Amino acid sequence: MPQQIDTDKMIAEISKLSQSFQEIKKEIGKVIVGQEDVIDQVLVTVLSGGHCLILGVPGLAKTLLVRCLGEAMDLEFNRIQFTPDLMPSDITGTEILDEEVGSAKRSLRFVKGPVFTNILLADEINRTPPKTQAALLEAMQERHVTNGGMKFDLPAPFFVLATQNPIEQEGTYPLPEAQLDRFMFLVRMDYPGRKDEIQIIGQTTVNRSVKLKHVINGPRIMELQRIVRDIPVSDHVLAYTADLVRMSRPGYPESPEFIRKNLNYGAGPRAGQYLILAAKAWAGLNGRVNVCCEDVRRSVQSVMFHRIACNFHAAGEGIGPADIINKLIKAVPEPAE
Repeated sequence: MPQQIDTDKMIAEISKLSQSFQEIKKEIGKVIVGQEDVIDQVLVTVLSGGHCLILGVPGLAKTLLVRCLGEAMDLEFNRIQFTPDLMPSDITGTEILDEEVGSAKRSLRFVKGPVFTNILLADEINRTPPKTQAALLEAMQERHVTNGGMKFDLPAPFFVLATQNPIEQEGTYPLPEAQLDRFMFLVRMDYPGRKDEIQIIGQTTVNRSVKLKHVINGPRIMELQRIVRDIPVSDHVLAYTADLVRMSRPGYPESPEFIRKNLNYGAGPRAGQYLILAAKAWAGLNGRVNVCCEDVRRSVQSVMFHRIACNFHAAGEGIGPADIINKLIKAVPEPAE
């Protein structure tokens, strides 16, 4: 059962949450034209304490968006350009042999890699082989790196914001399912509209320098994450979320026929966790201290798109994950309150 809360205090905190969100969006908007839905989803991921994978063809400002986010926040920011020859130690760090001057005494010292930061931009993450992609698994889930039997904690807060090219392009390696499941959202970035594209061309072909100011720091982000988690959720919204996730599984007895016919596997429990966290964030950003089923539906595509696998039948019929999810949303009714 949801715990009792101080409504007045929660409303005041929600107001701060929404204000901080708008300030960050305003700063990013000085550089990024349009793409408001993408910006919203990336910020919801940050407020929820998750990681985000941005999918889109080259040239859509995926990397620029993440860099602007890092600049608008007073946080340490590192970028890793993923390439076919990148090694796991290039991400996590490596041990080097230290020798004391004037003596024969030697010792191993761990030199931390670029993953030890607050915001890590994993640029073109699917340009590197799975062995190197997997180097991020422990860091993303456990918030630490293990080397030589010792654990090294990552700074807090810690986010991985990765960009990915469509897997149909040459020189790409599809991310393993375990790696994909670590990302809260998969955000698909599309081409800008005509009006936005005209503005982009005009802004980027003149002498123009924009300096973004820091509008938020690490402790404040962690406070906002706490506020998001404190937003209560009713039992019927929890039940609706569980039904959405469970009915995406072909082996579940109550799953619709189109699920059993078109999917190899559905979403796991982590999808439900992320749907509720995202729903809390959306509710808070809209100034509400209660979560409704519509808040859950708002993130279903981003949370579940990379957590379900279509089979050969779906491929033959031209059915993709987005089509399946849209049908699933229509097929799952809201439980009675």
